[in-house]
Amino acid sequence: MKPPLQPVAHVDLPRYMGDWYVIANIPYFAEKGCVDSIESYAARPDGDIDNWFTCRKESFDAPMKRKATAIAVVDDKISNAVWHVRFFKVISVKYVILSLDPNYQWVVVGHPSRNYGWIMARSKTLDAVTYQRALDDLAKQGYDPSRFVKVPQSPAK
Repeated sequence: MKPPLQPVAHVDLPRYMGDWYVIANIPYFAEKGCVDSIESYAARPDGDIDNWFTCRKESFDAPMKRKATAIAVVDDKISNAVWHVRFFKVISVKYVILSLDPNYQWVVVGHPSRNYGWIMARSKTLDAVTYQRALDDLAKQGYDPSRFVKVPQSPAK
């Protein structure tokens, strides 16, 4: 059995809000075939977080569509780095922020099972050194980095 995931020490939630491009993930059914994937977060008046996922299906020419809408609840109010995300009011998924750039330009998010994971950035690309650092951070948390697949992002316009 692997040890529990170790979240970052602190997340400034207002800085975290906004759009994050999905650079890589462990492929799973909900994001299969997606390109130009974006995870978006917005603070709610009740303290929870609106979360939605948009992408194009299979092609950069396809329309951008919202694939999922959820509400995230911060479980660890000290670090703000451990959440659960509720889909359809019945499905709850753990969300652990494992690595976070001090300037909030990239983030690594995991799930306790290590069957799900994301590398995201504020821009559509990450340089090779930063991407490798994210993979190294995942390996230190017990992930198999070879399971991560880059998500195609259309060239920045």
